[in-house]
Amino acid sequence: MSSAVPLPTRRSFLCAAAVLLLPLPALAQEAVLELTPAEAGARAKAGEVTLIDVRTPEEWRETGVAPNATRINLYHPEGPEGFAREVLKRVGGNRNAPIALVCRTGNRSGQAQRILGALGFSRVYNVREGMSGSTSGPGWIARGLPVEACKSC
Repeated sequence: MSSAVPLPTRRSFLCAAAVLLLPLPALAQEAVLELTPAEAGARAKAGEVTLIDVRTPEEWRETGVAPNATRINLYHPEGPEGFAREVLKRVGGNRNAPIALVCRTGNRSGQAQRILGALGFSRVYNVREGMSGSTSGPGWIARGLPVEACKSC
């Protein structure tokens, strides 16, 4: 019996592509909300933001996850709609709840931010440095911020 995750449907890919290909002027009008890893960690610890790690289970196992982070794989078996449903469930159905998204380098969390924004979520922050760092900065792990082993991934 295979434990492989089903691949997203073609429709899901088309929906995601449509969100990612929004006209640049439309994106420029929207304020891009960002947090540093330290800000995201502190706000999550204080209960001011829901921290969601959008990486894959393999990545969670490899590096661990931030304390207080909810794990919701961006590559949901039901595509972007399934991902958004999981996020909505996690924030109690409140599309205005503050959410901080983190991934490995800030790329997928930025994609997830655009997807959720297009679906009516209004306070979605991107942790641009991610867990492993990027051109935006060294990242959660290199900054020495706490991580916990993911035993149930």
